[in-house]
Formats: sequence, C-alpha cells, structure tokens
Amino acid sequence: MKAKLYSDLLRQSQAITEGEPNLIANLANISALLYDTVDDINWLGFYLTDSDNELVLGPFQGKVACARIPFGKGVCGVGAQSQETQCVKNVHEFEGHIACDSASNSEIVAPIVVNGTTVAVLDIDSPSIGRFDNEDAEGFQKIADFCSTLNWSK
Repeated sequence: MKAKLYSDLLRQSQAITEGEPNLIANLANISALLYDTVDDINWLGFYLTDSDNELVLGPFQGKVACARIPFGKGVCGVGAQSQETQCVKNVHEFEGHIACDSASNSEIVAPIVVNGTTVAVLDIDSPSIGRFDNEDAEGFQKIADFCSTLNWSK
C-alpha cells in the first residue's frame, strides 16, 4: 500500500513540475503535495545548501522552522553531510537533534544530490514516535532523487 502511495506521489511530483523551470516554484508545489497527502506529519519541506557546509530553509509546509542548519548537525545536517537517507524513529534518541518544533518525535531526511554535491534535503517530521519505516524512507528518497533532476542552476 505504501509503495503505491509513493509511486503515485512521484508521478504527481513529475506532473506538477513538468515544463516549469523555476526551482522554488517546483519545490513549493512538491512540499504542498506531499504535506497534503501523507498522513501523520506535522512538518515537511526543503533545506537548501547555502554554502559548502550549511543548509538554509527553503519551501515548506508547517510551523515556523529553524532557518539555518550546519552540515553534520541534527538529522538534516547529518543527512546532508553523509548523503544518506536518515530515518529516525525517535528524534529524542538522536544525538545532536535540533528541536525546531518540540511536537516532532520522528523524522526522515532524504538528501538531494547533484553531481556528487548535496544541493538540498527533503525533511519530513511527525508528531508520532516510530511513524516512519524503511518503506517511507525509500519512497521519500525516490522523490528526493527526482528533485535532483530539477533546475538547480543558480
């Protein structure tokens, strides 16, 4: 069932971005699509690489969030630095977790990599401990991989 959900979300992401060259418009629409479709999440959005070692808040859905996150810090920073999907069942057990919203209890971070460089991460938070599993991580990473094909030229 989850596989079909993520397959559908990937196709919808492709459809809503087709022909649109503006990166921010595309990321904004993808974040809205995912936030409105995926159950039991309280924040979803993108952090964009702003320098060689820092992420800055990009298009998102949810409450006010941290504006900047250094690579290697928190779940987002670790995902950006390692270029590996992070699936954290309980963020309170993640060493160095950055609590932008105290209501968040589990998180997935899917890195977006272009030509070997992390250009952004897709960050998804849930108020439920254990909300995410490997199927969710794989599904969101496929969407992040699609996002790497968008227009990242500055």
